[in-house]
Amino acid sequence: MCYCAALPRLDTETRVVILQHPREREKPIGTARMARLCLPKAELHVGMRWSEHAPLLEALGDPARPPILLYPGPGARDILSEPPPGPVTLVVVDGTWSQAKALVRDNPVLAALPRYAFSTPELSRYRIRREPRAEYVSTIEALMHVLGVLERDPPRFRALLDPLNAMVDRQLECQQSAPRRSSFRRPSAPKPPVRRVPEPIDKRFDDLVCVVGEANAWPYQAGVSKRDEIVHWVAVRVATGERFEAVVAPGGELAPNTPFHVELSADRLRAGESRARLLERFAAFMKPTDIMCVWGHYAPSLFVANGGVLPEQRLDLRAAAQRLTNRKVGSLEGFARTLGPALPPIGEGRGGRRIAVLVQIVQAWRALP
Repeated sequence: MCYCAALPRLDTETRVVILQHPREREKPIGTARMARLCLPKAELHVGMRWSEHAPLLEALGDPARPPILLYPGPGARDILSEPPPGPVTLVVVDGTWSQAKALVRDNPVLAALPRYAFSTPELSRYRIRREPRAEYVSTIEALMHVLGVLERDPPRFRALLDPLNAMVDRQLECQQSAPRRSSFRRPSAPKPPVRRVPEPIDKRFDDLVCVVGEANAWPYQAGVSKRDEIVHWVAVRVATGERFEAVVAPGGELAPNTPFHVELSADRLRAGESRARLLERFAAFMKPTDIMCVWGHYAPSLFVANGGVLPEQRLDLRAAAQRLTNRKVGSLEGFARTLGPALPPIGEGRGGRRIAVLVQIVQAWRALP
């Protein structure tokens, strides 16, 4: 379907950067791409990991337009009542709410940005999709509200609703005119059971290396614009038990809550080795054929953001657990409790406990029939 006739062309003083989850790209038409067509100067990037994405890093370093993240949550300022002074780079995450949450959580470069949110003054026009809450809106509607405030011209940006309304009306017409499909389905032959354990656990077990990283991270509500620093890095080669561990001294000020979260004292952290020494030693530990086993994307993103180089082959145990159980698995510690008694820590602090859980997961899955 084409809605070009309804598309306005709006220039903005605000630099708009839209980060889209890859699954949203699969849709025939999305409100993020629609917004990109309406805002010729806006940037639209698709991906999951942003710590090394040069166009985004260039946008975040624009001295004339400091970056802000449009994302709700505790500590986020109301952009409609407290807009930032002067031009900004507005970073918008596009995807379902669970996809957006994952993008922000797993990318330290996004999590460190000042956050803004808003309560919409009107209900969403996106009637063909049910939002989790009545006050949630689509990406193009969010841009309409926020740009209207940032540019001090709300009426001009209401033109962004024209293509959205045209798309919604057309799709509702198609739904009403389309014939109803029969709900009857011919029964299919039963399929043989499939072993759903990740393939590397069966075929590349000797190459599996579990890794956990802990960071000196400032909460975004503290108003401190600093990137997460790696302070503890633990790795275990599962087949042999060979272990790597490094406590790393922070290069800057230690965040007040870091010792509590990583379960290492401030003195222990400050006495750690240098980041350069960590990178040198871990490069010697890793092999070209290694497959990194991680829980989500945070640990590898943190390591790369701190100047490290990692093998391309990775096994996300959290994603694999969701496929195996066909449900959301929650935290690493919560999932570990479903596997039986915990293994003793393999290293210091929280990292030592978490690496033991990753090893336990890999060993438990390998033992499955």
